[in-house]
Amino acid sequence: MRVVRVHEFGSPEVLRLERADEPRAVADQVVVAVEAAGAVFGDIVVRSGRHPFPVPYVPGLEVGGRVVEVGPDADHRLLGQLVVAATADRSGGYAERALAGSGQVFAVPGALPVGQALAVFQAGAVALGLLEVMEVGGGDTVLVTAAAGRIGSLLVQLAAAAGARVVAAARGRAKLDLAARLGAAVVVDYGLPDWVDRVRAATGGRGADVVLDAIGGELGGQAARAAAGGTGRLGVYGFTSGTWTDLGSSELTRRGVTGSRPLTTVFQQPAEVQRARSERALAEAAAGRLLPVVDRSFPLEHAAQAHHRLEQRRSTGAVLLTP
Repeated sequence: MRVVRVHEFGSPEVLRLERADEPRAVADQVVVAVEAAGAVFGDIVVRSGRHPFPVPYVPGLEVGGRVVEVGPDADHRLLGQLVVAATADRSGGYAERALAGSGQVFAVPGALPVGQALAVFQAGAVALGLLEVMEVGGGDTVLVTAAAGRIGSLLVQLAAAAGARVVAAARGRAKLDLAARLGAAVVVDYGLPDWVDRVRAATGGRGADVVLDAIGGELGGQAARAAAGGTGRLGVYGFTSGTWTDLGSSELTRRGVTGSRPLTTVFQQPAEVQRARSERALAEAAAGRLLPVVDRSFPLEHAAQAHHRLEQRRSTGAVLLTP
């Protein structure tokens, strides 16, 4: 079968199309014939050498497709089902077939295309978990950075559905228009030098009750300044800029803004809690109440192009690979 393999860390060009033996399911594993694989920022972090990982390896944290083999301890009713799944050992998805533990396999609801299911089952669970940990509720004003991204676009919808007033920050008219269609009450282009002032103006001068930041770096620091003094909560869950937002800054302390990395708490919660969130996200998408945004699908041999698109922040929603 064809796979994309990384032999050394570096630029997207280290992603090489190669041949490999097909995986075999053992214990409670299943083999998925991959129809689509998610290309996510976590793949970029590992590929670029910013997270320890043994090489060579095949990237890919999530896949969608048919179960074509089940291990002796797996539920044999999964055989033949169309599913989305988190890959075994957090790798192996950029391939024509991939392994997954049966506990990380989710049936695709009949009304949902597999690409949309792939875009929502993990990202939606993360978004639901972030909103829960940050205690977002009706009456809150929530600033979401990277609001047209894979997780950000879902945060906008879910926060609005929870009764919050969403201020969506993104760069460029197309992304701002998307955030508005998804339910943001206010959209702000963070390419403008006065974008934080615009957020404050949109919140009556107070600032946002909750800031959810996926960018970090200088923009993340600016987003932190948009949090309401004394009561604001800053949740940092990503660093697409390459560096985390500084949660120990003297400015945050002086202004009385509480900073945290809620994703750690989300991922430390019991497996059954996380699974329930994925199932809820899939159900909401199948019912039409949650729209998983898919940006583009790239052939497996163009995985480097997919990574370039993600790194250059040109994508809106999820980026997929198709074998």
